[in-house]
Amino acid sequence: MRVSLKDVAERAGVSIKTVSNVVNNYQHVTPAMRARVQEAIDALGYRPNLTARHLRKGRTGIIALAVPELGNPYFAELAGAVIDAAAEHDFTVLLDHTRGEREQEVLVSQGFRARVIDGLILSPLELEESDLRGREDDVPLVLLGEREYDLPYDHIAIDNVAASRTAVRHLLGRGRTRIAYLGARTDAANQPAHLRLAGWRAELTEAGVPAPDTLVGPTGGWDRHDGAEAMARMLDSGVRPDAVFAYNDLVAIGAMRVLHERGLRVPWDVAVVGFDDLAEGRYGAVTLTTISPDKQAIARLAVGSLLRHLEHPEPQVGRELTAEFRLVERESTLGRR
Repeated sequence: MRVSLKDVAERAGVSIKTVSNVVNNYQHVTPAMRARVQEAIDALGYRPNLTARHLRKGRTGIIALAVPELGNPYFAELAGAVIDAAAEHDFTVLLDHTRGEREQEVLVSQGFRARVIDGLILSPLELEESDLRGREDDVPLVLLGEREYDLPYDHIAIDNVAASRTAVRHLLGRGRTRIAYLGARTDAANQPAHLRLAGWRAELTEAGVPAPDTLVGPTGGWDRHDGAEAMARMLDSGVRPDAVFAYNDLVAIGAMRVLHERGLRVPWDVAVVGFDDLAEGRYGAVTLTTISPDKQAIARLAVGSLLRHLEHPEPQVGRELTAEFRLVERESTLGRR
């Protein structure tokens, strides 16, 4: 039998309105009254009807998160953080997979699920500014990632240049002077690969350390095999770095596999730093030093931005919101202690 607000009110000896105020977390309820009602809720096992609550506000209670690669552990971990952040506000998250294809990103951004969702969090790879200029869908949109858009939508990212400089500075501090960058791309100059490459180059230049193109390893993608192939090509060309800064942890893990196969020891012969702080990097034979973006903060900022627009549905202006990062030092640069 479903427990109603009336049942809780009778058990607590208060009005239905008071129970509703507690359930909806209104601030003007006294601590004593809140505790009294909560005791009745716990005793009866009352669960609020979230669907009805959202419908009263003209909402579905669903927000969408569209990412390019669900198979990439970074996006899987980020999705988990978004789901947790949304649940704190009684919202359900619908996951979408764009495969990083422009056509799919356009389709998602133009509101093909507009009647299903209250808001959209989109992490684009190929979407162009022009694709969003004529967006007619009024569902609030928040953009994630490092693609830079001059658009009236909130954008959440970390400072990729600063993060990359932190990684390279750590390697320089370990006495490394031939520091390679793996993960360069030849397209879309505002993608994170180029920002991270810019940070690598800027830190080396400021330190007076050479940053030749021979130490830049391009990749077709950002998975383990891409890192392995880029590392193998660099070594086969006769270039022997004493350190590697990789676009992400997956590229770094692929590179470390090739270094092992070539008889080069990490970190004694070649130190390695990744980016993303994936769980996989914490449990390898050599644990991975990495840049750790605050995924929980990114998720909270994204969900909070959508809720802000839902509560105050004035035209979106577009804010740049930055999440923090930190360098996590492990065996791939420090050695086994």
